[in-house]
Amino acid sequence: MLSSRSSSVALHDHLSPPISQRIWKSNGRGFKASDSSKSTFVLSSMRTRLPLLSQAFTVAIPFATSISVLLWTTPVNAGFLSGFTGLESVPGPQLPEIDFLKKWNDENQKKYAEFDSRFKQSTVLKELLEKSKLNKERNKREIQDKYCLRGAEWGVGDCSTQGMTAEERDTFIETLKKKVKE
Repeated sequence: MLSSRSSSVALHDHLSPPISQRIWKSNGRGFKASDSSKSTFVLSSMRTRLPLLSQAFTVAIPFATSISVLLWTTPVNAGFLSGFTGLESVPGPQLPEIDFLKKWNDENQKKYAEFDSRFKQSTVLKELLEKSKLNKERNKREIQDKYCLRGAEWGVGDCSTQGMTAEERDTFIETLKKKVKE
């Protein structure tokens, strides 16, 4: 009996080609396999479409949900809290004043005011302020000269060389370059 079964399996395997050699064609209801022996194998349409539909739903449903939440949200009303300015606007309780701390704070404020006035009247601060004003004016002039030179070279702006002869233009640019290098 074992031999008859093995021979029938071998005969069946010999008649139909392996699955890897079958050519799958679509008919209206599903897929049909065609091979050299013209045997057909039809899959049901539900079996082939079900995995595709489940994949489509796993992508489409979350996407549609997120789009609907983004597009159709309405502002939330805070209810009894709307119009409430918060705890920062409510003044805190009056703390007891300690005489020792109050005197110490007043003495420190007087010291700081004296130090500030002494620093503002110091010669070091006056010299530094004077130097910074001079540096500011010098830097402003240098920047203006640099942009004037660039405008003269390009032929645009306030220092444009349009309308000058080539010789006048060259001398003008040379004087600007000397001024910038100083």
